[in-house]
Amino acid sequence: MSHEHNLIEDEDGIRAVVRRSKRVAVLGIKTEQHAGQPAYYVPEYLSRAGVDVVPVPVYYPEVTHILQRPVFRRLVDIPGEIDLVDVFRRPQDIEQHLEDLLAKKPRAVWFQSGIRNDAAARRLAEAGIQVVQDRCLMVDHRRYGG
Repeated sequence: MSHEHNLIEDEDGIRAVVRRSKRVAVLGIKTEQHAGQPAYYVPEYLSRAGVDVVPVPVYYPEVTHILQRPVFRRLVDIPGEIDLVDVFRRPQDIEQHLEDLLAKKPRAVWFQSGIRNDAAARRLAEAGIQVVQDRCLMVDHRRYGG
């Protein structure tokens, strides 16, 4: 079975990922002090839109809550299922999160606008995880959400 079908690039596939993503872990989320940056305002938008956002910051060790929700330091520490992991990391930094992503096995992983790592995407796709690269979840949620 080819893993190619898990590399989502068509609009129907994007719509399906967005619509079934009710619980979203945000890897690399920033804090309220960075409200002008996508790594904060995209998850803030999702939270306001009714998505259950789970903050997974990479920095800010002193922070315990973002968007009034408890912070988790690693994806594997999050209890329960995750529909989607929204990734705000530079392409070269994704590698260090691969084992965590594979262990947590969300239904899908979303690399935000400007983020593309084909090798990582292939590894995830081969593990049965759908991958969207280089798109803004906020834009697509506005387009397809609900």
